[in-house]
Amino acid sequence: MRRCLEEDIDGLRAKSESHAMRQPRSRIMYIENKSGGLNGSARIGRVTFSKTGKSLTYAGRTFQSLKGRGFKANFFDVETGEEFWISGPRKDGQDRLYPESTRTVEVDADVAEEYWRDIRVLGRASA
Repeated sequence: MRRCLEEDIDGLRAKSESHAMRQPRSRIMYIENKSGGLNGSARIGRVTFSKTGKSLTYAGRTFQSLKGRGFKANFFDVETGEEFWISGPRKDGQDRLYPESTRTVEVDADVAEEYWRDIRVLGRASA
């Protein structure tokens, strides 16, 4: 009985240590600032999700969901209150709500290769 209890404790300790060493979940996303209007500055970059999933961070800023209360926005910067549209990037690159916008969507250098290879699938024939 004592041996089983010690094995259970050791198993829980190992599981706890491996969980603590786990990196926060991150993903390449489309991030557009909507605070100045419908066609704001936009980027493709890597966001990191909090452990609870209730917030995300990008470029040192923390965002929380507007929970459906935003106008053409779904997140807000918790420090400044600025509203943003943050979503998964589209394979066709048409991420903006208004595709006729002439504003450029910048791609962060640290995600550019992965974005073009895995999301936009540049250079591969479409099926």
